[in-house]
Amino acid sequence: MIKVGGSWADKADVLKKLCRSIVRYAQKHTIIVVPGGGPFADLVRAIYKTLRLSETTAHWMAILAMDQYGLLLQDVAKGSTITYSPIQALKMAKQGGLPILLPSKIMLTKDPLEHSWNVTSDSISAYLAGLARAIQLILVKDVDGIYTDDPKKASNVKLIRSMSAKMLLEHQGWGCVDRHLSKILMEKRLECFVVNGRYPSRIKAILEGRKTVCTKITA
Repeated sequence: MIKVGGSWADKADVLKKLCRSIVRYAQKHTIIVVPGGGPFADLVRAIYKTLRLSETTAHWMAILAMDQYGLLLQDVAKGSTITYSPIQALKMAKQGGLPILLPSKIMLTKDPLEHSWNVTSDSISAYLAGLARAIQLILVKDVDGIYTDDPKKASNVKLIRSMSAKMLLEHQGWGCVDRHLSKILMEKRLECFVVNGRYPSRIKAILEGRKTVCTKITA
């Protein structure tokens, strides 16, 4: 399962190249795409603060924001197909298609995660990966992986090439993934990679089991 982060929504050239690459990789690998929230979720965050919305209202609005970004991805990733069902997504992927799994219906039905900003599209994609029986989750971000500090704000930071989900849980300050992700990775026994979407070849390397620039999180 590949979660395409929303940070690329306003970078047309990068997003188009990324989507074309994933469509191509899906011809040889069983891939399900889950959308991030992107600018749609950012708007929810802003309104949440301005109007002091409840955590529950913001939670469901942010999940619907993922649906919106998913529709955008489907338009950019030519040949992909929208679905709301993890099982249907798996069937489509096994047949060589590229399903884009929108989370709202399954999340509304099961309501499995806490209603807070500790849960973002990272944790939601991990939960959906479990339902779809995925063996790997690839989180496509706008950074090379998880660092010892925020590389956009601090200097002398170090990219962590490999870590356990338990280590991630113990060091919540290590940035670009949400606070609940580690718990789901441990629960689902799910291997996870954090990788920079500006370099689609790195995603290909992960799919092929080769070393590349990223952070690998073991269950």
